[in-house]
Amino acid sequence: MLPCAQLDLSRVDSPAYVIDLGALERNLELLAHAQRAADCRILLALKGFAAWSTFPLVGQYLDGVAASGPDEARLGAEELEKQVHTYCPAFDEASLRETIRYSDHVVFNSPSQIDRFRSIIDDHASDTSFGLRINPEHSEVDVAIYDPCAPGSRLGTTKRGLIRANLRGIEGLHFHTLCELGADALQRTLAVIEERFAPWLDEVKWVNFGGGHHITKPGYDVGLLIDLIREFKREHRVEVFLEPGEAIGLNAGVLVASVLDIVENDGPIAILDTSATAHMPDVLEMPYRPQIRNAAEPGKLAHTYRVGGLSCLGGDMIGDYSFAEPLEVGDRLIFEDMAHYTMVKTTTFNGVRLPSIALYDPRDDSYRVQRRFDYQDYRNRLS
Repeated sequence: MLPCAQLDLSRVDSPAYVIDLGALERNLELLAHAQRAADCRILLALKGFAAWSTFPLVGQYLDGVAASGPDEARLGAEELEKQVHTYCPAFDEASLRETIRYSDHVVFNSPSQIDRFRSIIDDHASDTSFGLRINPEHSEVDVAIYDPCAPGSRLGTTKRGLIRANLRGIEGLHFHTLCELGADALQRTLAVIEERFAPWLDEVKWVNFGGGHHITKPGYDVGLLIDLIREFKREHRVEVFLEPGEAIGLNAGVLVASVLDIVENDGPIAILDTSATAHMPDVLEMPYRPQIRNAAEPGKLAHTYRVGGLSCLGGDMIGDYSFAEPLEVGDRLIFEDMAHYTMVKTTTFNGVRLPSIALYDPRDDSYRVQRRFDYQDYRNRLS
């Protein structure tokens, strides 16, 4: 069933992100199954999904969060109250000390950061497990901006950089090579890592397989994932962590928006009360064309429109779509799969207000607005 399929849109603010708790729980149940069967720990990557009002539900299934710095670490520690694993491409002393305050595991990006903060590592070795991110120099991601192992990447330490590194006090390794990929891509990655990093794998207590595992996507080979983890654990006698973000929120929420105006310029253009650049930036960054419920490719249905956003950016265009009936001012449009990498990346560019955030539970038809945004949210970003 489509998320929020039973929800009466007249109850919904516009624009608004609406998270379907039933769909979210189905994702979590599948992740928990993989976690149990593989005897690993799965963490929610906050960079992909950080709607903390859902954390009471998330905490019933997952073991903690993966953070990218002290603020995400604090959010995970205070709102989920389970494990917090934090990796950052570079720390200064203040951010590292704050990160340690909220984290169970802290991962450095380079041996030079380990050397710089050796005394802090020694001081906290009894209550914090420290790790190092490695770069296997093996690319699986087609879109260059999302490839952490692209040539010249700043993310992680190559084998060449590890050979002379002093890893005293380092208990784990972390790698990340995937983005929206299957278990077959992980299988290829693990073969490279075991070939290039075997001496270090035998010295650590844990290995974090990073994110990008599309575990809840239909067709994902969960059985292969389980087998790969179990075999890796047997071979190297380590604890294994995964930190997917998108897999938690995949197909678990929508963005509801309204048509504000229709203008004509080489065809009809519908201007909405949302924005690609401010509310769904991956549309321009990835780029990709989001699905609109009951719409189709241009020309397939009777009425084709170019759909654009509310900001003054000339390229704030969401895409071309066709509809069975002509659009009118006030019509509601539902953008699919908008729970992940949306709310975490929004901006108030142009003073465009952020969409409300709401939770919908199809089991009892309850609808709760968790947050509405106003002028103060725009004003307080700057000084």
